[in-house]
Amino acid sequence: MYLIGEFREKDAVRAAIRMLRETGVRPSELDLFSEEPVEFPRGVLDRPSRMSLVSVLGAMAFGSLATAFIYWTQHNYRLVTGGMPLFSFWATGVITFEMTMLGAIVATFALFLWESGLVRKRDYSAPVPEVDPGAICLRVRCRAEDAPQAIAAIRRAGGHQR
Repeated sequence: MYLIGEFREKDAVRAAIRMLRETGVRPSELDLFSEEPVEFPRGVLDRPSRMSLVSVLGAMAFGSLATAFIYWTQHNYRLVTGGMPLFSFWATGVITFEMTMLGAIVATFALFLWESGLVRKRDYSAPVPEVDPGAICLRVRCRAEDAPQAIAAIRRAGGHQR
């Protein structure tokens, strides 16, 4: 079940989010809609992101795989090098660096697509409100038995239900 509350002030929305969070609503069940960006202080509607961790892990994985592939390639094809080493980190440094950066970029972009909801399954039955100029709409996903508490929190904060 989805509830939509309409607010005119950012402080009222912040109060509604705080009250809804106190009743047990998770941040992933709350969505804001407005004509312009709404910024809140840290902690109001935080959704954890693992972007930096995934970026570093992607870089490490791609860099390690690139170095291992280069090592395997240089040892798999026997060459007479005249006493020079078959595998040299100096010779593979550029390729390793480029593949490391590619890994960071690919991992970051993939997680961006995932967190934005573009590649995962979404609930297409969720109503998207028409937002009037100057209004901020708060959509709450809740169970039917929790709806009266959510409606009361929206009204106490100064919003009205659509």
